[in-house]
Amino acid sequence: MKKILYVVRRIIFAFCIIYAFNLVVVGLNIFIPLNIITISVVSTLGMPGLLSLIGVYYVLM
Repeated sequence: MKKILYVVRRIIFAFCIIYAFNLVVVGLNIFIPLNIITISVVSTLGMPGLLSLIGVYYVLM
């Protein structure tokens, strides 16, 4: 039960981090979509995962 709660907590935290990031940088025209792939990357890697998604965004755009 503790492991399930830990995973759910990480997923909710990742959702909140991505949503807050999108709200803060709305003026810079950066958008990280909220989908299962981005949430799983941020929930497993944390802030380095978010930074890597931002880096991929800049490389592809």
